[in-house]
Amino acid sequence: MSTEYGADQIQILEGLEAVRKRPGMYIGSTSSRGLHHLVYEIVDNSIDEALAGYCDTIDVTINPDNSVTVIDNGRGIPVGINHKSGLPAVEVVFTVLHAGGKFGGGGYKVSGGLHGVGASVVNALSNWLVVEIYSEGKIYQQRYERGKTMYPLKEVGECDPEKTGTKITFSPDGSIFEDTVYDYEVLKQRLREMAFLTRGIKITLRDTREGMEQEKTFHDEGGIKEFVTYLNRSKEALYENVIYCEGQRDGVYVEVAMQHNDSYNDATYSFVNNITTPEGGTHLAGFRNALTKTFNAYAKNNKILKDNEPALTGDDIREGLTAIISVKLENPQFEGQTKQKLGNSEARGAVDAVVSEQLTYFLEQNPTVAKAICEKSLLAQRAREAARKARDLTRRKTALEGMSLPGKLADCSDKDPRNCEIYIVEGDSAGGSAKTARSRATQAILPLRGKILNVEKARLDKIYGNAEIKAMITAFGTGIHEDFDITKLRYHKIIIMTDADVDGAHISTLLLTFLYRFMPELIKQGYVYLAKPPLYKIEKNKKVWYAYDDTELNNILTEIGRDNNNKIQRYKGLGEMDAEQLWETTMDPERRVLERVVMDEEASSEIDLTFTTLMGDKVEPRREFIEANAKYVQNLDI
Repeated sequence: MSTEYGADQIQILEGLEAVRKRPGMYIGSTSSRGLHHLVYEIVDNSIDEALAGYCDTIDVTINPDNSVTVIDNGRGIPVGINHKSGLPAVEVVFTVLHAGGKFGGGGYKVSGGLHGVGASVVNALSNWLVVEIYSEGKIYQQRYERGKTMYPLKEVGECDPEKTGTKITFSPDGSIFEDTVYDYEVLKQRLREMAFLTRGIKITLRDTREGMEQEKTFHDEGGIKEFVTYLNRSKEALYENVIYCEGQRDGVYVEVAMQHNDSYNDATYSFVNNITTPEGGTHLAGFRNALTKTFNAYAKNNKILKDNEPALTGDDIREGLTAIISVKLENPQFEGQTKQKLGNSEARGAVDAVVSEQLTYFLEQNPTVAKAICEKSLLAQRAREAARKARDLTRRKTALEGMSLPGKLADCSDKDPRNCEIYIVEGDSAGGSAKTARSRATQAILPLRGKILNVEKARLDKIYGNAEIKAMITAFGTGIHEDFDITKLRYHKIIIMTDADVDGAHISTLLLTFLYRFMPELIKQGYVYLAKPPLYKIEKNKKVWYAYDDTELNNILTEIGRDNNNKIQRYKGLGEMDAEQLWETTMDPERRVLERVVMDEEASSEIDLTFTTLMGDKVEPRREFIEANAKYVQNLDI
C-alpha cells in the first residue's frame, strides 16, 4: 500500500528553543551516550525509509574533523513548501521540534525514530548541520548553525534523475557535550544491531580520522536469525537451526528468532520498531507466556514430563536461550521513566499467538530438537530445586543466627550504607594489609581465597554452594536473582581491589561476571568500582611519589630530573605494599583513584557477548577478541 509523503505530511507540534536548554530531556544525557545518540537519530530516519520500502543503503562516515555524515538512498526529505508554516518541508523538519512524517498517519506506517524529534534535536545540538537532498535530478542544500537557518533552501547542482536520497553532515556542539569525540566501536555495535533488525539493509560505517582509518559493512539477508547466530558464536548451540516465527496479528508485525546453547543464562532481547526495550514490556511478556505454555504442552503430550511431575517454569525453559523479539506497530506506547518498556496490550496477544502457533508446528516437525530442549529444561528444573533448598537453608540459618556475616569479613562500624564501602581483596596477605590500613568506621574488607567460581560455566546450585560467592552475597545483603532487593544493600561502594597484573585482571573479570549475571542492578545504579593501585613508587631525597601508569611515571621523572638518585620500585602486587602505603595510594578517599563500572543498557547484547566470549568454553572467539583488543592494553605483565 503506498502512502503519500509530500510537504503537507510534515506536521508541526511545537518550537525548538527548549532543546539547547535541556538537552538531556531529548537525548538522555550530554555524556558520550548522548553524543552517539545524535548519529542514531539521523540513521533512524533512514531506517524508517527502509521500513517503508524506499531505502536499502545507508553510509555513515566519521570525518577527519569529528563531524559525521549520513547518506541514504531513500526518497529524500520533501523540499516543497509546507503550507502550515510557509517554509520548505525540509526546513520544518530541521528547525521545528516534533515536526516529521511520523505524526498523523500519512508518511510512515511504523517508525523507529525515538519520539519523532530526531532531525531537529540533532540540529539544535550541533555547531553546524548541512543537509543535501537528491530529488528529480536536482541537488538541494541548506545549512544551519546551532539550530538556526543560515540561508534559504537552494538548488546547488544536478544529479542523475534516478538518484534520490538525503545526505546530512553535522558537527556536535562542544559547549553542550562533555566530549565530542566519536567512538567507532560504540557506533559499530549499534549499526550492526540495526542491520540485523532490518533485513536486507546495507549499512557501512567508515572512520576517516588520521591514524584511525577503518571500515565495516553490515548486510544480513537473514535478519534476526543472523543476529541470534552472531550472539551464539561464543557458545555451543544445542541444535543446528535457529527457530524463526513471523506473522501479523491486530496490526502488529511479529518476528522472533531463538536458539538454545550450552550456557546457563537467558539472553533475550526485545525491540519495537528497531528501538531496543531493555525493560521489556508487553511483547516480551507475550513471548515468555507462549514459550512456557507451548513447551509444557509438548513435554506433557510426549510423556517427557510425567503426570505427577511439576510443570517446567519459564526460567527452566529459557536456560541457555538466546532470543530476539522484534515487533513493529504504528503507535508504540512506552512506559516508565526511561521509556524503555513497551505498554501496548495488543503486542502481548500478537506475539503470544504467532509464537504459540509456529513453535508448536516446529516442535512437532523437529522431535529431536524438541526433546533436547525439554531435557535441558528438566536438568535446569532439578538444579533450580537444589539451589532453592540451598537458598532456603541459608535463609533459615540467617534467621536463626540473626544475619550471620561471613567470618573473614572485617566489617565497618558505621551502619549507614551511604557512608560505607566494602573492599573485595584477593588473597590473605593483601587482605591483612587492607584490614590494618582501612578506616574502621566506614571501610569493610572481604578477602577472597584464590579465583572465584566462573559463573558463566556453572548452574545455580553450584553457585549457591561456593563459599567465596556465598560470602559476597551475605556481606552485600541484597540477595541474588528473584530475592534481590537493592534497599538491603549494606555498602554504597563495592570496590574490587586486585593486583595490577594478568591474574588480578582475571579475578576482576570473574567478579564482574558474577555481579553482571546475578546482581546487575548494583552496576546499573553505580555502586561497583575498581580500585586502581599505583604501578610505581618513586623516591628521591626522602620524598615519595606514586605513578599509576607509564605516562605519569615519565611526567614525574621529567619534573624531578632523571638521575641516579631516583629510586623506582615497580609494584607487582598489593601484598608488596605495607599498610601505610596501601592506605596512602589505594584506600584513602582523599587520594585514591577509583574507576566506576558503568553499563549501557542499550548495548546489553554486546555486553552479554563480551562476557560469554571471555568466560565461556570456546577458545577461538576469545582469541579473536584478544587480538582485536590487544591494542588497547596498557601495563600488561606476562
